[in-house]
Amino acid sequence: MSAVITAIGGFVPSSILTNKKISETVDTSEEWIIKRTGIRERRIADDDTATSDLAAAAIENLFENYNVDRSEIEALLVATATPDHILAPTASIVCDKSGLTNAFGIDMNAACSGFLYALEMGANMIESGRYKKLIIVGADKMSSIVDYEDRNTCILFGDGAGAVLLEKTESDAGLMKTILKTDGSGVSSLAVPAGGSRNPTSMQSLLHRTHYLKQDGAFVFKRAVAAMSQVSQDALAKNELESDQIDWVVPHQANLRIITAVGESLGIDFEKVKVNIDRYGNTTSATVPLCLWDFKDDFKEGQNVLITTFGAGFSWGATCLKWGVMREKNPVATIKADKKEEGVLVEH
Repeated sequence: MSAVITAIGGFVPSSILTNKKISETVDTSEEWIIKRTGIRERRIADDDTATSDLAAAAIENLFENYNVDRSEIEALLVATATPDHILAPTASIVCDKSGLTNAFGIDMNAACSGFLYALEMGANMIESGRYKKLIIVGADKMSSIVDYEDRNTCILFGDGAGAVLLEKTESDAGLMKTILKTDGSGVSSLAVPAGGSRNPTSMQSLLHRTHYLKQDGAFVFKRAVAAMSQVSQDALAKNELESDQIDWVVPHQANLRIITAVGESLGIDFEKVKVNIDRYGNTTSATVPLCLWDFKDDFKEGQNVLITTFGAGFSWGATCLKWGVMREKNPVATIKADKKEEGVLVEH
């Protein structure tokens, strides 16, 4: 028995923050940002929108597009580094907003690797035989912890969410063997120093802006390239696959230079590497599921997909999956047959 992705949903806010706009507030330029990161714009949620809203919108998109009975969902795993509250869990809020009345919910925080970690946990739950249908969500409102006076971080991040339905299958499709890694010695290189039990929010933390994300960009860059390259090679070996057997690579979208370097280290043509960082920036837990959502029509039954990530913690990992059969799509349009709108084609 394996766990296979059978439906996908996604959501990004409509508000766009361009490089030009950022260059008006910090010492940078459109050209410098594109050259160093590959990012042209990112989506930013408004002040009234929380991570749970992004996650719920991605789940609703999944339900709108695929024939899925939400009452059959048994568990919801929400990967996020920006929960609505320290307490209560964001997953509880999302269960309520999404009408998942028969599911239990749990938050998972592995930063940019969160979705991959949650995917592995979900797959193990299904492979145990105890669960049949789970939803895995990666969602982050990074704008809530980004200092827009800090050029090192404000150019990188955006907001968004992606969701997948994970189901059991007895076919050869689905998630293969996964490798997950952690190196806690790297915590200080990419972290939000204040706001937790170690350093609760205070007047001092607000004054020194330590409740915002801080990172040693050069160090994180080098570690990300090395870690993602090695763990990807290890995952291929563990699954007895060669690079030329991989049809698509879905990497964490942190920096286009990192993505390019990882692809080159694997000897995989860049045309096979999925990239949307230019439009969304780094959405942390949401980057991988948003890529799956963006390019879902490219993935065909039987194709091999490599997923690899790196994030704060340091957390990183890689897995391979054989793409399976997706659930039946809902009609893209329906006819409303009431007295006011009889015969009117209404797009959903």
